[in-house]
Amino acid sequence: MATLLSARGRRSTGRTGEPEGEVRLALPPSLPASLGCDAVGVPARYGFRLLSRLPGDGCVFADAEWWWWIVPAGSDADLRWPLPACYAREAYVPDRRPRLIQRPGTTSPYTPPIPLYLMICQLTGVTPAWSLPGVGTRL
Repeated sequence: MATLLSARGRRSTGRTGEPEGEVRLALPPSLPASLGCDAVGVPARYGFRLLSRLPGDGCVFADAEWWWWIVPAGSDADLRWPLPACYAREAYVPDRRPRLIQRPGTTSPYTPPIPLYLMICQLTGVTPAWSLPGVGTRL
């Protein structure tokens, strides 16, 4: 899955301009994605557990195999999402006919990425780790 999504920029596109075999998750028109739009996916076996534990409510899409949370573009900066999670730039995901299963009660389509990251780390048993370039301490 990660290879499929990371290779998107090098693959041919179909008649619609989308990469073949992929679809871009379509947000409801009433929810502007002013910060850009990426998606974080997890295998369906983690879906309900994440949904029930996350604070806030963003758009969530699902198909039989994967659940996808909408996050602001660039939510992968200085952050390595743990496997089996998959980060999808511009919210292009494998075309398995994902459908919107949760619509937020606010005017934002986003799930806060840091709580999502921490919950995925907890569920997968991975220690959270990220780096901040240029940040240091001085005594």
